[in-house]
Amino acid sequence: MSSYWCPRAWLPGGVADGVRIDIAEGVITAVTPGEKPSGTVLSGMVVPGFANAHSHAFHRALRGRTHADRGSFWTWRERMYAVARRLEPDSYYRLARAVYAEMVLAGYTSVAEFHYLHHPGHGQRYADPNEFSHALVAAAGDAGIRLTLLDVCYLAGGFGRPTTGVQQRFDDGDADAWARRIESFEPAGELVRTGAAIHSVRAVPAEQMPAVVHGAAGRPLHVHLSEQPLENEECLAVYGCTPTQLLSAAGALTPKTVAVHATHLTPGDIAELSAGWICLCPSTEADLGDGIGPARALADAGARLSLGSDGQSIIDPWFEARALELHERLAGGRRGRFEASELLSAATAHAASGWTDLGAIAPGRDADLVCVDTASVRTAGIDGAGILFAATASDVTDVMIAGRWVVRDRIHRLIPDVPATLEAEIGALWQ
Repeated sequence: MSSYWCPRAWLPGGVADGVRIDIAEGVITAVTPGEKPSGTVLSGMVVPGFANAHSHAFHRALRGRTHADRGSFWTWRERMYAVARRLEPDSYYRLARAVYAEMVLAGYTSVAEFHYLHHPGHGQRYADPNEFSHALVAAAGDAGIRLTLLDVCYLAGGFGRPTTGVQQRFDDGDADAWARRIESFEPAGELVRTGAAIHSVRAVPAEQMPAVVHGAAGRPLHVHLSEQPLENEECLAVYGCTPTQLLSAAGALTPKTVAVHATHLTPGDIAELSAGWICLCPSTEADLGDGIGPARALADAGARLSLGSDGQSIIDPWFEARALELHERLAGGRRGRFEASELLSAATAHAASGWTDLGAIAPGRDADLVCVDTASVRTAGIDGAGILFAATASDVTDVMIAGRWVVRDRIHRLIPDVPATLEAEIGALWQ
């Protein structure tokens, strides 16, 4: 057993002083506030590990290269497709390894990868049809982060349109072929779980959706939902209903469903989504001009909130958490829309990706801990839970995942020079 003492820790009941945390075999066995220093003394404040509930790892290659582009989500998508054309399993492994390491340095201890880059393209297949999936599992393992690999079904280039160009790399042909492929995938490692995803209602025809729901087999089922008004308009024109209603009719809305973005919803949609999960991605939704979703209304209806870095324009869970509140303020003109405890709950919602024993510093929970500097120029003088409104990824000093220190003194112990690795891999893709 290992024993750690920290000046302050954010426990389920709030921030406490002088907290001793005992850990055995990767699990927290005891948490005792009001203790004098003993065991290994940690600095700053300790918070639960953050959950990245929606990630496209390869989008990291776009950071800083599309920020000045005019247009919309749809024009940005063409730049994203240019990167998807260049990736092969070995280059994706190297890039994702560095991206996942950046996430750990920021305080993320799990990531749900929304994975749709499957094939060579033009109807071809790798000898192992899950070669890209194995590359991502290896990348996460080498970066030391927990991974939920969400295998995405992607069958159409839009409502009533076939996939074309790079989209053919995503396309299995039909949902049954997709299901056969994922059934053959058996990832190794204690820090890996799997799930499924419907890319969107525009990319999976309604008649194919039930097969995807069946293929999820009780695991997390994620879906991009109503990210753009155009998607809603086309869905209404083709099916006579909203995307949310279409998913409901297909049986795709369950307590394990995670609706990603959920930006442009009707009151009826909000009611339909109340029993499941919502994943907001504030940095990406702002970057792409998507809009501001009804997060408070969804939470009030009963939906559970989670957060993701999505397009990797920023990898910073502290930013995503406070942006959830700040976007609500911008949309409604009022402050204090979420309590700090609600923001932390959304930022540590590992259960959205199938990790039910994470998200709190409490006995019986897996030992995922993040130490944050409380004496930086950003955090000095901050009181208690206010740390969530002040700290950034740069203030994370140490990260423990499953009882093992992956980051110590701001250095990733498995990949010591993450910036150089990112520079090399992203530069190679743009050559």
